[in-house]
Amino acid sequence: MKYDKEEKAILDAYNKGKMSLSTPSKKEIEAIKATARKTMVKDKRITIRLYEHDYQGIQKKAMEMGIPYQTLISGIIHRYIEGDLISKAG
Repeated sequence: MKYDKEEKAILDAYNKGKMSLSTPSKKEIEAIKATARKTMVKDKRITIRLYEHDYQGIQKKAMEMGIPYQTLISGIIHRYIEGDLISKAG
């Protein structure tokens, strides 16, 4: 499994004993479940037009990742909105 920089830092800290796992309280578990339910609900449907080349490219990438192309597009949009995708400096 590939880890990003933050995940590697957390894993290293745990392995070195600098962090430990704790059992969440019932209140914390309910809060986590509520957040997960809200996160997983996709309630908006849109229609977009793509260039044929982009459409084929996104389908190919999705196939390589083993996910539906709509899921890949949704994930890309989400990552962009969250600030996880940035423009290349030109």
